[in-house]
Amino acid sequence: MENAVAVANYFVRKSLDSGIPVTPMKLVKLVYVAHGWYLGLTGEPLIAEAVQAWKYGPVIPSVYDKFKMYGGAPITEPAGMLSPNGQSVYYSISKPELAAFLDKVWEEYKDYSAVELSALTHQERTPWFDTWHNKGGKVNRAVPIANDAIQSHYHMLASANVA
Repeated sequence: MENAVAVANYFVRKSLDSGIPVTPMKLVKLVYVAHGWYLGLTGEPLIAEAVQAWKYGPVIPSVYDKFKMYGGAPITEPAGMLSPNGQSVYYSISKPELAAFLDKVWEEYKDYSAVELSALTHQERTPWFDTWHNKGGKVNRAVPIANDAIQSHYHMLASANVA
Protein backbone atom coordinates (compact mmCIF):
# COMPACT_ATOMS: atom_id res chain seq x y z
CA MET A 1 0.00 0.00 0.00
CA GLU A 2 1.10 3.49 -0.80
CA ASN A 3 1.14 6.70 1.17
CA ALA A 4 -1.88 8.66 -0.08
CA VAL A 5 0.16 11.88 -0.39
CA ALA A 6 2.71 10.04 -2.56
CA VAL A 7 -0.11 9.06 -4.94
CA ALA A 8 -1.38 12.65 -4.86
CA ASN A 9 2.12 13.91 -5.69
CA TYR A 10 2.22 11.57 -8.69
CA PHE A 11 -0.89 13.29 -10.05
CA VAL A 12 0.49 16.74 -9.18
CA ARG A 13 3.61 15.97 -11.22
CA LYS A 14 1.44 14.75 -14.12
CA SER A 15 -0.51 18.00 -13.86
CA LEU A 16 2.61 20.15 -13.90
CA ASP A 17 4.18 18.16 -16.76
CA SER A 18 1.03 18.30 -18.91
CA GLY A 19 -0.14 21.82 -18.08
CA ILE A 20 -3.55 20.46 -17.00
CA PRO A 21 -4.32 22.18 -13.69
CA VAL A 22 -5.31 20.22 -10.61
CA THR A 23 -7.00 21.86 -7.63
CA PRO A 24 -7.12 20.28 -4.17
CA MET A 25 -10.71 19.08 -4.76
CA LYS A 26 -9.81 17.47 -8.07
CA LEU A 27 -6.70 15.91 -6.54
CA VAL A 28 -8.60 14.33 -3.64
CA LYS A 29 -11.11 12.86 -6.10
CA LEU A 30 -8.33 11.56 -8.40
CA VAL A 31 -6.64 9.75 -5.51
CA TYR A 32 -10.00 8.31 -4.43
CA VAL A 33 -10.84 7.13 -7.97
CA ALA A 34 -7.37 5.58 -8.36
CA HIS A 35 -7.82 3.79 -5.03
CA GLY A 36 -11.25 2.59 -6.14
CA TRP A 37 -10.09 1.24 -9.48
CA TYR A 38 -7.08 -0.43 -7.88
CA LEU A 39 -9.31 -2.12 -5.30
CA GLY A 40 -11.83 -3.11 -7.96
CA LEU A 41 -9.23 -4.57 -10.30
CA THR A 42 -6.74 -6.17 -7.88
CA GLY A 43 -8.67 -6.67 -4.66
CA GLU A 44 -5.89 -4.80 -2.85
CA PRO A 45 -5.99 -1.23 -1.50
CA LEU A 46 -3.81 1.32 -3.27
CA ILE A 47 -3.50 3.61 -0.25
CA ALA A 48 -2.94 2.79 3.39
CA GLU A 49 -5.27 5.49 4.68
CA ALA A 50 -9.03 5.19 5.13
CA VAL A 51 -11.26 7.27 2.87
CA GLN A 52 -13.84 9.29 4.78
CA ALA A 53 -17.34 10.42 3.83
CA TRP A 54 -17.48 14.20 4.12
CA LYS A 55 -20.36 16.44 3.11
CA TYR A 56 -18.81 17.14 -0.28
CA GLY A 57 -17.79 13.59 -1.05
CA PRO A 58 -15.08 11.05 -0.32
CA VAL A 59 -11.96 12.60 1.20
CA ILE A 60 -8.50 11.29 2.05
CA PRO A 61 -7.63 13.46 5.06
CA SER A 62 -3.84 13.57 4.57
CA VAL A 63 -4.24 14.68 0.94
CA TYR A 64 -6.77 17.32 1.94
CA ASP A 65 -4.51 18.58 4.73
CA LYS A 66 -1.36 18.78 2.59
CA PHE A 67 -3.00 20.71 -0.26
CA LYS A 68 -5.87 22.70 1.31
CA MET A 69 -3.73 25.86 1.34
CA TYR A 70 -4.38 26.18 -2.41
CA GLY A 71 -8.12 26.58 -1.89
CA GLY A 72 -9.72 26.48 -5.34
CA ALA A 73 -6.48 27.40 -7.15
CA PRO A 74 -4.27 25.02 -9.13
CA ILE A 75 -1.60 23.20 -7.13
CA THR A 76 1.88 24.43 -8.06
CA GLU A 77 4.15 21.87 -6.41
CA PRO A 78 4.13 18.41 -4.83
CA ALA A 79 3.80 18.08 -1.05
CA GLY A 80 6.97 17.54 0.89
CA MET A 81 8.58 17.81 4.25
CA LEU A 82 11.89 19.04 5.56
CA SER A 83 14.54 16.43 6.25
CA PRO A 84 16.67 16.70 9.41
CA ASN A 85 19.34 18.52 7.37
CA GLY A 86 16.83 21.11 6.11
CA GLN A 87 16.38 19.71 2.59
CA SER A 88 12.94 19.39 1.03
CA VAL A 89 11.91 15.77 0.58
CA TYR A 90 8.87 14.95 -1.54
CA TYR A 91 6.59 11.97 -1.01
CA SER A 92 6.92 9.50 -3.90
CA ILE A 93 5.29 6.18 -4.71
CA SER A 94 7.33 3.26 -3.40
CA LYS A 95 6.46 0.80 -6.19
CA PRO A 96 7.55 2.06 -9.62
CA GLU A 97 5.31 -0.55 -11.28
CA LEU A 98 2.29 1.47 -10.10
CA ALA A 99 3.23 4.28 -12.49
CA ALA A 100 1.57 2.58 -15.48
CA PHE A 101 -1.66 2.13 -13.52
CA LEU A 102 -1.64 5.73 -12.26
CA ASP A 103 -0.89 6.95 -15.80
CA LYS A 104 -4.04 5.16 -17.02
CA VAL A 105 -6.13 6.79 -14.29
CA TRP A 106 -4.65 10.18 -15.20
CA GLU A 107 -5.36 9.69 -18.91
CA GLU A 108 -8.95 8.69 -18.21
CA TYR A 109 -9.79 11.46 -15.72
CA LYS A 110 -7.38 14.37 -16.38
CA ASP A 111 -9.92 16.35 -18.39
CA TYR A 112 -12.67 16.06 -15.78
CA SER A 113 -13.18 19.14 -13.65
CA ALA A 114 -13.24 18.89 -9.88
CA VAL A 115 -17.01 19.36 -9.97
CA GLU A 116 -17.45 16.59 -12.57
CA LEU A 117 -15.32 14.18 -10.53
CA SER A 118 -17.27 15.11 -7.43
CA ALA A 119 -20.54 14.44 -9.24
CA LEU A 120 -19.28 10.96 -10.21
CA THR A 121 -18.59 10.13 -6.58
CA HIS A 122 -21.96 11.51 -5.37
CA GLN A 123 -24.22 9.38 -7.55
CA GLU A 124 -26.73 7.07 -5.94
CA ARG A 125 -25.42 3.57 -5.24
CA THR A 126 -21.84 4.81 -4.81
CA PRO A 127 -19.85 4.01 -1.66
CA TRP A 128 -19.92 7.68 -0.57
CA PHE A 129 -23.68 7.98 -1.12
CA ASP A 130 -24.37 4.84 0.91
CA THR A 131 -22.01 5.85 3.73
CA TRP A 132 -23.29 9.44 3.82
CA HIS A 133 -26.99 8.66 3.63
CA ASN A 134 -27.30 5.20 5.21
CA LYS A 135 -24.31 4.63 7.49
CA GLY A 136 -24.18 7.73 9.63
CA GLY A 137 -22.10 10.05 7.48
CA LYS A 138 -24.59 12.90 7.71
CA VAL A 139 -24.68 12.88 11.50
CA ASN A 140 -21.11 11.85 12.37
CA ARG A 141 -17.98 13.59 11.21
CA ALA A 142 -15.53 11.70 9.01
CA VAL A 143 -17.20 8.27 8.84
CA PRO A 144 -14.85 5.85 7.03
CA ILE A 145 -16.03 4.44 3.71
CA ALA A 146 -15.38 0.70 3.85
CA ASN A 147 -12.80 -0.58 1.38
CA ASP A 148 -15.13 -3.54 0.75
CA ALA A 149 -17.81 -1.14 -0.50
CA ILE A 150 -15.32 0.75 -2.68
CA GLN A 151 -13.93 -2.51 -4.06
CA SER A 152 -17.39 -3.87 -4.85
CA HIS A 153 -18.43 -0.65 -6.61
CA TYR A 154 -15.34 -0.42 -8.82
CA HIS A 155 -15.32 -4.16 -9.51
CA MET A 156 -18.91 -3.78 -10.76
CA LEU A 157 -17.85 -0.82 -12.95
CA ALA A 158 -14.93 -2.84 -14.35
CA SER A 159 -17.20 -5.79 -15.10
CA ALA A 160 -19.69 -3.51 -16.85
CA ASN A 161 -16.91 -2.03 -19.01
CA VAL A 162 -15.66 -5.45 -20.08
CA ALA A 163 -19.06 -6.90 -20.94
